[in-house]
Amino acid sequence: MVYKGIIVGYFSSFADFLQMGTHGLYVWLSYGIALMIFIYNIVSVYLLKRQFFINAKRRLRREQGTV
Repeated sequence: MVYKGIIVGYFSSFADFLQMGTHGLYVWLSYGIALMIFIYNIVSVYLLKRQFFINAKRRLRREQGTV
């Protein structure tokens, strides 16, 4: 068997690849949900870190007596 690539080797066309047989909707929704959770985890950590440093700066200014 000659190597034809991942998509062409297992599927006859790109449309078949997207349909994944009859499971395309489930497969792509699962990938989409997993990607959204991954992005949410990254963004939420960034926002929490940012908020932590904003609060720390406020607390430091308040303790030093300058507002």
